[in-house]
Amino acid sequence: MKPQRDPEGAELVHFLSACTVTRAKVLEIGCGNGVFTRQYAGLPALLVGIDPNAAELREARQQQPDLPPKAHFTRAIAEAQPFSQGVFDVVLFASSF
Repeated sequence: MKPQRDPEGAELVHFLSACTVTRAKVLEIGCGNGVFTRQYAGLPALLVGIDPNAAELREARQQQPDLPPKAHFTRAIAEAQPFSQGVFDVVLFASSF
């Protein structure tokens, strides 16, 4: 049996209770293959997931048709983001190492 990540959805519940993402501009640092990203992708006005792993981003982009057009994936690291300061309302950095 393949392990599932957070099958009860607790991670999403905690995230959504901690901040308002509806109509916000959200940056998800360490988005990986976008599994968590897809769970809330329909809420923000803009959603950008960054990750340094090209293979993970390739997998995330393969699922892109399942995401709204306002969701994007970019190869980057948290320490050197290609964005101006103040662009995002919410920055998520969880379950990353």
